[in-house]
Amino acid sequence: QVQLVESGGGFMQAGGSLRLSCAASERTFSRYTMGWFRQAPGKEREFVATISRIGGRTSYADSVKGRFTITRDNVKNTVYLQMNSLKPEDTAVYYCAATLQSWATRRDEYVYWGQGTQVTVSS
Repeated sequence: QVQLVESGGGFMQAGGSLRLSCAASERTFSRYTMGWFRQAPGKEREFVATISRIGGRTSYADSVKGRFTITRDNVKNTVYLQMNSLKPEDTAVYYCAATLQSWATRRDEYVYWGQGTQVTVSS
């Protein structure tokens, strides 16, 4: 069972950048498709980005496309989310997630979840 720990959240003004990290306990990290999701107050948890096992394929929600970049380092067992041109509507708790499926973009396809990290963007 893989354990996930997010870090890098914080407070940022609109237009700024943050990089989230998610460290995995599993040494066979490359077996997992990794995703980032977010949940704003009063809203459902939504898909943000996903990256394939080796990192050759990525997918993004339309709301973050062109601003956010997901990458992974299978030596460091870590997945990253670089967030640029932040907007107030990006304010949410951000979660990383893992699945053994070869590809996944839906919340119900992910089995393992981190505890989340808060990102707050002011206008």
